[in-house]
Amino acid sequence: MNRKLGPLPALMFGSRWLQLPLYLGLILAQAVYVFQFWTELVHLIEAAFGHQEALVTLVKSIGYKAASIKDASGAVIGYEPIAKLNETIIMLVVLGLIDVVMISNLLIMVIVGGYETFVSRMNLEGHPDQPEWLSHVNASVLKVKLATAIIGISSIHLLKTFINADNYSEKTLMWQTLIHIAFLLSAMAIAYTDKLLASAHGSHSGQDDAH
Repeated sequence: MNRKLGPLPALMFGSRWLQLPLYLGLILAQAVYVFQFWTELVHLIEAAFGHQEALVTLVKSIGYKAASIKDASGAVIGYEPIAKLNETIIMLVVLGLIDVVMISNLLIMVIVGGYETFVSRMNLEGHPDQPEWLSHVNASVLKVKLATAIIGISSIHLLKTFINADNYSEKTLMWQTLIHIAFLLSAMAIAYTDKLLASAHGSHSGQDDAH
């Protein structure tokens, strides 16, 4: 039954539309990530065909350095020039592209799932392109999925760091590993809490049915 809300409840309930500019802003951020992806991909293709300027841009963007040049005392005085793509550079660039895709997927989950959960229904039931996860999304499910996506993104960053470990200090490697473990433990705690809440809700529903 459609029931007319009072002025104050209608105002409070309608305030959910203030989130709409936030989701539109995330769509613009998504467009920036698309531009960034294609820029890196074009540089990679150009570098593969021997374009030196594109290679320099790639090397700077991934923070890669070639073998160091040391003086007689063992101090680093420079790095060997990079003349062409090597396996490490390609791997770091590809991992960077995968990272952009995973962050883009995270944005889609926040935009679509958040709008569906907190703003308004999209009425996608029966649509052939409806995401599978959206059919049963709620605030709790969205929270677990976002935590899982963040772990995936953190894993890519950690892998990029270890591949390029020679250019990072032991302190940086240690802290990135600890932060990744913290993300992992946080996601496990969120999933476990969600499971407990679901179990409690199920037991209460069973008791109500029995009564």
